Amino acid sequence: MAVFAVLGTDEGRVAEEASVLFNELKPEGGDEFTNDVVDGIAANAEDAYQACARTIEALQTIGFFGGAKVVWLKAANFLADDRTGAAERTKDGVEALLDVLKGGLGEEVVFLLSAAGIDKRRAFYKWLQKNAEVAVFDRIDVSKEGWEDKVSMLVMTRAKELKLTFEDDALELFVQRAGADTRQIGNELEKLRLYVGENGLVKMEAVERMVPTSRKGVIWEIGKALERRQAARAVALIDAQLEKGENAVGLMRASIIPTVRKLFMVRILMDAYPKLPTQNPGSFAKAVESLPAGDLAWLPQKKAGGVNAWGLGYSAGAARQFSADELRAALEACLHADRSLVTTQLDARMVLHRLVMVVCGEARRKKSA
Repeated sequence: MAVFAVLGTDEGRVAEEASVLFNELKPEGGDEFTNDVVDGIAANAEDAYQACARTIEALQTIGFFGGAKVVWLKAANFLADDRTGAAERTKDGVEALLDVLKGGLGEEVVFLLSAAGIDKRRAFYKWLQKNAEVAVFDRIDVSKEGWEDKVSMLVMTRAKELKLTFEDDALELFVQRAGADTRQIGNELEKLRLYVGENGLVKMEAVERMVPTSRKGVIWEIGKALERRQAARAVALIDAQLEKGENAVGLMRASIIPTVRKLFMVRILMDAYPKLPTQNPGSFAKAVESLPAGDLAWLPQKKAGGVNAWGLGYSAGAARQFSADELRAALEACLHADRSLVTTQLDARMVLHRLVMVVCGEARRKKSA
């Protein structure tokens, strides 16, 4: 019995890999009547039950012309731990399908399942683990440290297939705007390929023009404006987010504080190790990772162990424009601003504006003038 499952939270990658596998599994010389593709997208429990019933019928039906066949339950969305997945009607359908699989399929029948979400506590998933060839493609978790590193590697791999080359700043902006969804990444890369043409070099301007800005992208651009001491741009971006209803505390903690903290960390490293390369994020990361472990314990760590130097590397070039004293003062300003937003009734817009001025050095320049 041949059973295959392509699962994971990255819907785009799951769909892509399942389609490739389906074409590989199809019998040679077969046609559209040889195989059965069952739509697994269910709007409710009854739809889920009927999808299972159609799958069972396809598994138990001999091919139109006899011989081998593939049955693909495609993009099933009723196997997760949600309202539809927990409904009794859905459970009845899934249990019936599991019984058929347990009973064994014909020697020439192949079953393929693709699903973006599946409850790993249930018997269906546990049976698949033991009896099927399972491939899992989960979306990169952008809430965890080091996600940019993983997405950058994915983007560079796919860009190479399309004969695209990114400048460092352009790659960083692309990662922040496109996010971790492989389908979105693929779509945006295709747009860039058409835009840049045969040259294949993706510059900042191309990404700014062709890749739409998400909330996370705006957060990143505020941070970049601060790194470049572009106070006016940072203020404009912050104001735009506040007008959209963004919470001032959340905005500061998501963008301003992490930016200042990374700059401070990098500046301290650069002062302690003046020969650290700062022109390229990858070179900086490798150099930092080779430093004595005892000197890195205070830096952000990866879950698997080791310092998360890649994220720091993107701030290395900007950190050269600040002194450790400036960044220490900026961190103190972040603390005061956070307290003001949480414990006082001061105007949030003005609190953030003043903080931007301190971080970018505008307040000090005006005072000295």
